[in-house]
Amino acid sequence: MALGHAGLFLPSAAGLALLLGLTSQSTAAEPVDVELLLAVDVSLSMSPEELEIQRHGYAAALTHDHVLQAIADGAYGKIAVTYVEWAGTTWQRVIVPWTVIADRADAERVVEQLSAHPPGSARRTSISGALEFGSDLFAESGFQGAKRVIDISGDGANNQGAPVDLIREQVVKQGITINGLPLMTRSVYDVNNLDRYYSDCVIGGPGAFMIPVNDWTQFPEAIRRKLVLELAGPDSPQWAAEEAAHPPVVLAQDRPIADCLVGEKMWRDRNWMFDSDFR
Repeated sequence: MALGHAGLFLPSAAGLALLLGLTSQSTAAEPVDVELLLAVDVSLSMSPEELEIQRHGYAAALTHDHVLQAIADGAYGKIAVTYVEWAGTTWQRVIVPWTVIADRADAERVVEQLSAHPPGSARRTSISGALEFGSDLFAESGFQGAKRVIDISGDGANNQGAPVDLIREQVVKQGITINGLPLMTRSVYDVNNLDRYYSDCVIGGPGAFMIPVNDWTQFPEAIRRKLVLELAGPDSPQWAAEEAAHPPVVLAQDRPIADCLVGEKMWRDRNWMFDSDFR
């Protein structure tokens, strides 16, 4: 050590290099196969019963044998997951912070956190706000995933915040894949062909896909299949290949066809005479 001003000991070059090396090691991101952000719509268009179906569906999927096997078969044998509920532009809630899942015990701990509090609910539907919020969470995850995925579910089109297709492009440029689970389960306020809207305006990135849900009874299977497809590697066993071959899985389209501002237009047309939100 060298003696500096006011009698303070200053580290030598070698000591400083060692100190910096230790600091770098202590802050290094933990490698995982996938960083998976589950973004779940809790807007007021969904009933309390439907919100509970979503929670139970994710809980069942995360502890399903096929999902756990897909995780175990990865190069690192573990993933990092966070669960976020969202509604309007400024309404996003982290229900489960970034957590490692490597085995059933880890998955059950995540389920315990999911079950600790009832689902929230709030006005409006801002898919773009959820994507922006979700993309920011990757910077503070503490993990380094071979893949980074936002898995977003919702029962309507974006009707608040920035245009969803513009935010989608910004998120994809960060190396994040967006997969979708459009919930085509309602008749009131429905966007025609919500699956096409998700395909053209929401999902994106390498290998992006979506699985539409036409009835709530399909939800548990759909979310399980979706997780398997997101987590399974190229050398996965036959059961994973069967999940991938089971229709319907819709891949992202190269050329948008749907009107990506349809939600905003519907909201404007319904509420032009009102000053306050009601959904």
